[in-house]
Amino acid sequence: MKLLIIEDEKELAHSIQSYLKSHHFVCEMAIDGKMALNKISTYDYDCILLDLMLPDGNGFEILKELKKQKKTEGVIIISAKETLETKIEGFNLGADDYITKPFHLSELMVRIQALIRRKNFKGNNLITYHEIEIDSLSKTVKVNGNAIDITKKEIDLLLYLIGNENKVLSKSAIAEHLSGDMADMLDNHDFVYAHIKNLKNKLKDASCSEYIKTVYGLGYKWKND
Repeated sequence: MKLLIIEDEKELAHSIQSYLKSHHFVCEMAIDGKMALNKISTYDYDCILLDLMLPDGNGFEILKELKKQKKTEGVIIISAKETLETKIEGFNLGADDYITKPFHLSELMVRIQALIRRKNFKGNNLITYHEIEIDSLSKTVKVNGNAIDITKKEIDLLLYLIGNENKVLSKSAIAEHLSGDMADMLDNHDFVYAHIKNLKNKLKDASCSEYIKTVYGLGYKWKND
């Protein structure tokens, strides 16, 4: 899953990033409003962690811009400022959750996971698609009741494809989802083809239907024919 951390307290931002990366999240950072607006205008994220107090403005302006651009990212406000008025304004502008500083990183991660499940999979930890069963907490996949040997990156790719059923996903979009904004610095996105190929082969070997379709010249699509 791909996150954007908008936080000007560098020590806190790096702590959040390090903790979430150790749990296999792809995390990007923005330390002010200008950098944040540039990133959300250019990239898509599964979740945004938003500090309200930024050196060049406030987080409410970010929420307004997300709404203006019709972005669908889940937003968790992280703030030392906890008043009823602040919470109401944040929720009215489209925030999904609110956590007050200081907080435990483990609690933040649970809230992120819950938000992503609500957004993409109706709140379920166990995602079932025909013969495929994915446990998003234990990071395991079964096909026809049998566990398959699959990497966490391939599970992330599988969830991304299923969550965007019938949508054509470009190689660059998949690369950004799996590797974050650093995908822009890569000479090519051949690693996307490698992950797609490995995932297709593992599903096929488990007697799974062929859901991953190549859309030549455009990218890939998860489709149930």
